Amino acid sequence: MAPHQRARAESPMLSVVALGGNALFKRSEPLMAERQLQNIRQATTALTDLTKHSELVITHDNGPQVGLLALQGEGLHRCRPIP
Repeated sequence: MAPHQRARAESPMLSVVALGGNALFKRSEPLMAERQLQNIRQATTALTDLTKHSELVITHDNGPQVGLLALQGEGLHRCRPIP
């Protein structure tokens, strides 16, 4: 086997996972950073098995965060500050 083929065969698979807005905040949940962190922990815990067989890249959609910042900018008092 040629050296470049051997390196490719030994390289782990690469998995890319995109967490959408619903993975970060679920409908009807309070818009709190603590809740978002709980949801992120739950999602990443579910992904741990992938790391046994491949390299893992995790990305996310920031729609919920942008929306929350917009609501805060409008003076919505029920939103807690984002740390």
